[in-house]
This record gives sequence, structure tokens and C-alpha cells, in this order.
Amino acid sequence: MDILEKIRKFRIERNWTEYQLAEKSEFPQSTISSWYRKNQIPSIPSLEKICKAFGITLAQFFTEDYTEIVPLTKQQSELLHKWNKLTEKQQNILFQLLEEM
Repeated sequence: MDILEKIRKFRIERNWTEYQLAEKSEFPQSTISSWYRKNQIPSIPSLEKICKAFGITLAQFFTEDYTEIVPLTKQQSELLHKWNKLTEKQQNILFQLLEEM
């Protein structure tokens, strides 16, 4: 999988420039352009920030058929982020609460 090409495809699908991606992912534009110039793969934390800007999860980024991905809303993304901070016990309790609703 060509990670840089996949980032480019997601960016082009949204009609974003590199500058817009940098702005939305809170990176300097020089960082993003240097990935391409130097053919460097971003670190996982950097890729997570890129995915957040796209409104997708890291797992969705690595899905083979990314054209089927439904972008997450800001609230959905925040919810997943908070969910991942919970312990397994807390996740089970919250899941049970949601089941009862």
C-alpha cells in the first residue's frame, strides 16, 4: 500500500490542496510537502492527525476499498476518540447503557 498516494487520493477527493490538508490536520504545510519530496511515510501519530482531518479512523484509512468509507462527523470522531480512552470495564458499562436506551 502506498500511504502517500492514499493520502493524496483522499485529499483530491475532497478538492483540498496540500495547504488545506495541512491546515485541517494542524501540520505546517512544509511537513506534508516534505513527505512527498523525500518519499517519507508519516508516523502513526501523524497519520492519525491526517485521518482526523479527513473525518475517518486509522482503520478506515487502511481499508482496501476506501471508496466505500463513510466519513465520520466531528462528533462521531470525538466519540471514538473518547471510547478508546476508556478501560474495557468502562466500555462494557457504557455499551450496556446504550443497549438499554
